Amino acid sequence: MGKKKTSKLLFTFLILGMLVITGIVSFIMYYSNADTPVAEEDKQVSTSKEEKEEIKEEVKEDIYSEVLLSFAGDSTIGHDSNFAFANSLPYVLKNNNNDFSYFFKGVAPIFKEDDISVVNLETTFTNATSREVKQFNFKADPEYAKSLPLGYIEGVNISNNHIYDYRQQGFKDTLQSLKNVNVNYFGEGNVWTTEVKGAKLGFLGYMGYNDYPEFRNKVEKDIKKLKDEGRIAIINFHWGVENSYYPVGSQENLARFAIDKGADLIVGHHPHVIQGIEQYKGKIIAYSLGNFCFGGNFNPRDKDTFILQVKYKFKNGKPESYGIRVIPTSISSVDYINDYQPTPMTGDSKTRLLKKLNNLSKNAGFNISDEFFDILYYNEVM
Repeated sequence: MGKKKTSKLLFTFLILGMLVITGIVSFIMYYSNADTPVAEEDKQVSTSKEEKEEIKEEVKEDIYSEVLLSFAGDSTIGHDSNFAFANSLPYVLKNNNNDFSYFFKGVAPIFKEDDISVVNLETTFTNATSREVKQFNFKADPEYAKSLPLGYIEGVNISNNHIYDYRQQGFKDTLQSLKNVNVNYFGEGNVWTTEVKGAKLGFLGYMGYNDYPEFRNKVEKDIKKLKDEGRIAIINFHWGVENSYYPVGSQENLARFAIDKGADLIVGHHPHVIQGIEQYKGKIIAYSLGNFCFGGNFNPRDKDTFILQVKYKFKNGKPESYGIRVIPTSISSVDYINDYQPTPMTGDSKTRLLKKLNNLSKNAGFNISDEFFDILYYNEVM
């Protein structure tokens, strides 16, 4: 009986031991297997978050912007001392308390609201006395340069037939005077590049009286540099025949050549009267803006001019379209004399100038008005 009892107890302990061992093994296997999917799941969740972050970074909102540019014509802020002082530009300034904001007071509200305003600076700011032998030599004291920023003008073209009236000294003095008042300049080997609201712009200026291969090569090279930098290429040409309302062949050929090579806008001056606007391959050529703040004549017969405004529309810094309009203007605030204060036209005068400009603009492809006409932008280089 004692042996049977002992055997029974051993058997019981053996069974219990096996159950305990089985339980321990099952416990280990269960939690070992359970850890694996949990870790995988965590990993998948983590990867999913990273992917979402990457997608979020890749999908950026498009940035749209508009850049408004204004262009005006010959601004001879000076005087030829060989002619009478009475009724001259400095004479009128003196009668207006030497207020240098006087000249552009009539158009300052327009220029103030745009992003960039540009005129053709057809004078020198210098006290030099050595002058070129020619019919007209224009200059003003360097202090006159402050009239430009007071009129909200940010840039000037200096490629014209009066920038060297007082030779190299007068030229150097003029550039320094512009620098002193923080007005940008372009032409005569100078290029003005700038960025506005993420949009890149470049301004070039030339005297374009003659069309010849070497000149074309220079223009093409300058345009290419701007386009390689991703800029809107804007060219000012000083060209044409004085007092002629129609462009000559060299103007047309040069303008179209420049556009063929990538120019985006052509602005012309020199004839002292307005000429027509042409649309060529979706780009605008304004052959002549006429005079503007013009100290070269105290009472010119034709006082018509206009401000050309171009509004570029950009998507992520690249142009998609642009609008064009003109603001009919007189070079004087009165009609009986030139008071050197350009003033926007109203009423019948405004209607008359718009009709005149449209009659001169047979190749515009649209009715020119003081309302923006939109044109799709595309870049085709030959």
